[in-house]
Amino acid sequence: MQSLRRIADTFGGVLFLALFLTFLIQIAARFGFNRPLPWTDELAVILYLWVILWASAFVVPDRDQVVFDLVWNSAGRRGRIVMRVVGNLMIGGLALAAIPASWDYVHFMSREGTPVLGVSFQWVFLPFVLLLIALVGRSAHNLWQTWRGQGLDAQGPVA
Repeated sequence: MQSLRRIADTFGGVLFLALFLTFLIQIAARFGFNRPLPWTDELAVILYLWVILWASAFVVPDRDQVVFDLVWNSAGRRGRIVMRVVGNLMIGGLALAAIPASWDYVHFMSREGTPVLGVSFQWVFLPFVLLLIALVGRSAHNLWQTWRGQGLDAQGPVA
């Protein structure tokens, strides 16, 4: 499991580095040489989308996600169990229900490409499907932890 996390972190870092370098090229071309490069705008948007969705799916741990824990902290153990089960069933269930239609759309978009680079929109939108799959997995894991009585005493709704 550690090696998968390391691979996900490394890939996220490579994506961010590529976005940063693209941004630097864009700045140099536009302001240094007064020759804007259309491909840098498009690549920056694609990489930004990948960085955000990849990080949300695989890099940022649950305990570092933004949560509103005022109610959680004031609830007893039974209330926390109910909140955790209901919350994870809603998030995981909605993500699971969205996967087939989202995949159909992503697959359908393979017919189209980006205007400048010609990158298939299937590759542009693929990280959204990966995020949905990760949400289902996280929700199932959190439900399993709740079943075992883990993570209910920690600050915030996720251990």
